[in-house]
Amino acid sequence: MDKYAVYTDMAVEFCKHKHNKDDGLIKYYEVNVDEKMSKQLGKPCGKYATLETTAVVKGENMQYKRVTDALCSCLKSYCNDCDKVMAVGLGNPDLTADALGDRVFKRLCVNRHLNNGEHKYLCALTPNVLGMTGIESFDIISAVADRVKPDVILVVDALTAAAASRIATAFQVTDSGITPGSGVENHRRRLDESSLGIRTVSIGVPLVVYSSTIARDYCACQSDPHCDMIVTPKDVDILVEDCASIIAGAINNAFSFGR
Repeated sequence: MDKYAVYTDMAVEFCKHKHNKDDGLIKYYEVNVDEKMSKQLGKPCGKYATLETTAVVKGENMQYKRVTDALCSCLKSYCNDCDKVMAVGLGNPDLTADALGDRVFKRLCVNRHLNNGEHKYLCALTPNVLGMTGIESFDIISAVADRVKPDVILVVDALTAAAASRIATAFQVTDSGITPGSGVENHRRRLDESSLGIRTVSIGVPLVVYSSTIARDYCACQSDPHCDMIVTPKDVDILVEDCASIIAGAINNAFSFGR
């Protein structure tokens, strides 16, 4: 690890962004990373959208529908011409801070089996993690996608932030795909259009930060990078369930065709 590196999956934290909208509940940001920026930042090219809200951390469940609707509109803008959608929930279902993908998967209203996959559909899978299955997520996803032939693959995963204040307060959508485990320095094979041959859109929420990030924010000091810890809130179980409910609702509303 670079002692002075800031580890984040959030585009609003690694490059300049436009603050497009603020309706009082949700702030919407857009970032476009071109090839030049990609080389400078070491981040993938693509379009990144971030919806920021404190509704989840404040437990304002009466506002969740507004967040769901905003995220649904964002997803549609990335996949407005896609009729066949495959959602993938990444992560370890037995580790709460990494279980966002699994929790979303369990809430999806799939319907491919109802129309024999001939028309519009939503289908889903969760590949678990390499340590549990002995199979790379990429291998499972690419094999299923080759059989199912979706127009787009939606990948859901927990992210890492560079600011503790962003935990469970930001929903990021990007067409750049995702590298499973990259936020915690456990890189697996990247999932994107170039590797899978199918448009790949990722959806994520930051649920962890590095302890060195917190030390830097509050103590103006740097932890030993060789014994750094990953930190998550004590109420992460509630945050994961609520974020999963919002994401699943957005996917269902956008792509559960014919419900």
